[in-house]
Amino acid sequence: RTAVTAVAAGPRAAAPPRSSGRDRVWPRKSDAQLRTQLSPLAFEVTRRGGTEPPFRNALWDEHGEGLYVDVTTGEPLFSSRDKFDSGTGWPSFVRPVEAGRVVARVDRSLGVARTEVRSHFGDAHLGHVFADGPTPTGERYCINSAALRFVPVDRLEAEGYAAWRGAVTGKRDAPGSDTDNSCAVAVQAAPAAAGDAPGCAPTVEEIILAGGCFWGMEEILRGVPGVIETEAGYCGGTTAAPTYGSVHTGRTGHAEAVRVVFDPKRLPLASLLDDWFFRAHDPTTANRQGNDIGSQYRSAIFTTTAGQRRIAQAAKRRAATSGRWNAPIVTEVLAAGPFTPAESEHQDYLQRHAGGYTCHYLRD
Repeated sequence: RTAVTAVAAGPRAAAPPRSSGRDRVWPRKSDAQLRTQLSPLAFEVTRRGGTEPPFRNALWDEHGEGLYVDVTTGEPLFSSRDKFDSGTGWPSFVRPVEAGRVVARVDRSLGVARTEVRSHFGDAHLGHVFADGPTPTGERYCINSAALRFVPVDRLEAEGYAAWRGAVTGKRDAPGSDTDNSCAVAVQAAPAAAGDAPGCAPTVEEIILAGGCFWGMEEILRGVPGVIETEAGYCGGTTAAPTYGSVHTGRTGHAEAVRVVFDPKRLPLASLLDDWFFRAHDPTTANRQGNDIGSQYRSAIFTTTAGQRRIAQAAKRRAATSGRWNAPIVTEVLAAGPFTPAESEHQDYLQRHAGGYTCHYLRD
């Protein structure tokens, strides 16, 4: 399949329709403003042209009725009635909510001509559009979740989007279900290596690392050059909706863990594991770090692709022969299941409580 030919050269090439209730201007914000308002991943995507990992993003599997708006400005971009399951692991739409809401540009960053799409007012990078979508348009707008905010239909009026209710709930030709596109074919052929096809390559990766109390692990990992975002949470368990109280009992099977989003060009996964993860905790003590005892404090690497799993297993072997440890490495290498963010009081804990409890430090 080939990408749609770009038809516009700049972010203001086509103006959205000026109709009653829809003529609002959505002022573009400076990068300095956006750094304080967006998550690090959202900034990486919208301002630096990043691409998030497939399937491990917020909106790829969102099926509710509502409006998808630009996370940087709030400008309406896509309607839920134009969303379809492309099989790619990214939110996919057959068209924007209105003509002119997104602008096309030629993108040759992967060595092939693709068509990038950006928001009209905010000039935010959204994703790409391809000519392998379903009826009725034949187009597939492959969009990053991190570039969007979803406004449910019952919140449209409260958030100032009453004029778009008809665009969300009115009848329109429903998009078909179509997975016959280059990205979906790659996913079906090798699900754990999604994104290998031209036009579908994520520029950032996600891995989940467990090495004892997530306060100390997150504080070390957040400062690693090439790490974009960290989040404390729970992974590897068997119960739904884990909380700190339930995980702390050791009966849910979850480990306290840190979700790490990183740029593999700046920080290869092997370096993240060799130089930081295996130095930041003791990988020889089963279900224990320092005074923290229990299965929730075990050492584990939860991988999100087959490639990550191979790298993690090799890093574990290197740690075993490094001479740093006098006992066998007990770190688990497992496929990442669901990750549940921890409660707000556990996020960035040592940033807010300088000198708070931690048993983590970097070993020589």
